[in-house]
Amino acid sequence: MRSALPKVLHRIGHLPMVGHVLKTLGSAGIDRLAVVVGPNHGAVRAAVGELAPHASIHMQEQRLGTAHAVLAARPELEHATDDVLVVYGDTPFVTPEAIAHLRAGLAEGASVVVAGFRPESPKGYGRLVMEGERLLAIREEKDASEAERQITLCNAGMMAFRGDVALAILDAIGSDNAQKEFYLTDAVEVANDRGLRVDVAEIAADEVFGINDRVQLAGAEQLFQAQRRRAAMVEGATLIAPETVFFAHDTVLGRDVTIEPNVVFGPGVTVADNVVIRAFSHIEGAQVASGATVGPFARLRPGAEIGEGAHIGNFVEIKAATVETGAKVNHLTYIGDARVGAKSNIGAGTVTCNYDGVNKFRTDIGANAFIGSNSSLVAPIAIGDGAYVASGSVLTEDVEADALAFGRARQVAKPGRAAVLREAQKDRRKPT
Repeated sequence: MRSALPKVLHRIGHLPMVGHVLKTLGSAGIDRLAVVVGPNHGAVRAAVGELAPHASIHMQEQRLGTAHAVLAARPELEHATDDVLVVYGDTPFVTPEAIAHLRAGLAEGASVVVAGFRPESPKGYGRLVMEGERLLAIREEKDASEAERQITLCNAGMMAFRGDVALAILDAIGSDNAQKEFYLTDAVEVANDRGLRVDVAEIAADEVFGINDRVQLAGAEQLFQAQRRRAAMVEGATLIAPETVFFAHDTVLGRDVTIEPNVVFGPGVTVADNVVIRAFSHIEGAQVASGATVGPFARLRPGAEIGEGAHIGNFVEIKAATVETGAKVNHLTYIGDARVGAKSNIGAGTVTCNYDGVNKFRTDIGANAFIGSNSSLVAPIAIGDGAYVASGSVLTEDVEADALAFGRARQVAKPGRAAVLREAQKDRRKPT
């Protein structure tokens, strides 16, 4: 990846690719997880600990091949009483159905099941050499005969073992090769030599899409987005220009949601029914209730909670704030660390001044309040229900319910002074 970040922590849909795999395994009903990491991969350990706290983590101190990596989890293998599955952290599109397909082969009597797929071009992949339904060998392309290179069924990498034979097969794999490494693919030969049945479970190519560089990462993101867009529309959302809308792995949309072009969802977003998200909006860590309208050019940051029927308009930013039912924040406004009460109206250019350079403070605006345009509310401050704040005010003290508040300097006009100022400016102008 040419990156300081370990490969499996690169994100697709705002989730590390290893997170996609762990999520799938959870959905597939896998109750014991053993994650093998390389040396100096503390970041992977930390990410797995957060994404799958119940997983055991094992270190492969020396990188001596794929079978050697699996054996790093020996304590788990020694107590394996059920199926053992080997999956990879850089294949984020594997599905619960693919996992079930692998396990079905074991349930039908196989001791080892290898995942196979048919790519558009088999070049570069290991071929699966079959005899009827039985897998004889996995042949790497460089070792394959001309006839074997014509095989289109290729090795997808994933493998399943019957729990009672898994460790014995893995321990029998040798390193009699030029690289002196222990290859998981040799498990096929070991199992066949012992008279054990080895099957293939064919899986769709998209589900075993592996990632090894930034080009493939971009392709994975494209595939992920295409899948999520289609799912959103099938489930009842309208995407005006689907190719311009970008989802996170956990975006939740209700029915009859309309999303206009160029909308980006970060992680942690839930949108209820009948919401309209207008063009060029960016939403992250926010909850939007039914019937609300957001945008265009709106930004909802983490902690934003938009109530039923509320309006968030153009060039409005909401952060760690609740905008209650029917409230309107329509233009050029920042609402941070605040509550906007039901049916209140926030005028253009209003700012909740929540940060003093060290600490954050809250602004509380009651129901049915009117905040005039270009007002600055210096937190901590509370504006009572039904209060009216005059345009251009800077307020530093609480306003009681139904009060009219001004916070302006007195207006002063000096007749003829503008002409005097212009002449003075001319005198100060430098020659060009």
